[in-house]
Amino acid sequence: MKKDLLESLVGKIIKVDRGGPNSRTGKLLSVANDYFTLLTEEDGIVFYTKHHVKSITENTRNKMHFSLRVPEHLTFKPSRYFLDLLKDLKFQWVKINRGGPEKVEGVLHDANEDYVTIVSHEEIIRLATYHIKNISYDSKIDKDKDDKKKDDHKRDRDEHKKDKDDHKKDRDDHKKDDCKDKRKDDHYE
Repeated sequence: MKKDLLESLVGKIIKVDRGGPNSRTGKLLSVANDYFTLLTEEDGIVFYTKHHVKSITENTRNKMHFSLRVPEHLTFKPSRYFLDLLKDLKFQWVKINRGGPEKVEGVLHDANEDYVTIVSHEEIIRLATYHIKNISYDSKIDKDKDDKKKDDHKRDRDEHKKDKDDHKKDRDDHKKDDCKDKRKDDHYE
């Protein structure tokens, strides 16, 4: 992806790639020489390397869902180059390559042009720097209290509806059993 194109989308809601485990929707925060920064609801701040991105979809009709408000004093680790960003993230808990078989999670121990070293439980993982599609660190942003209340209210409504549906199903099953018993009684008389 060209830097000029991405810079024209800063501050807008975009979708990175069309689908798959690394696809995310979020607000484009900044563009550096070889990566860009996306704020997502699921993962917080995610840094994408530009050479692995296949497509960018712009939200022209507000059809992409994004309800997270960007805090006024949001800070993240901007660097001019991806390798510098990786070095700034040393000793942080990171997630690399959001999903799929190459997903890695752990403490970033070292980074250089060739590979990064991740310590994950009892393993030391060396991953080729070139193959990092995206990386995030513990930067998840909480939803506003109003958004949390709405989510809680919706969850309560959904649970209430499910309980109501379960109760109706139990009542219907009980009626069916009563009818079967009555037919059996009629048959034996």
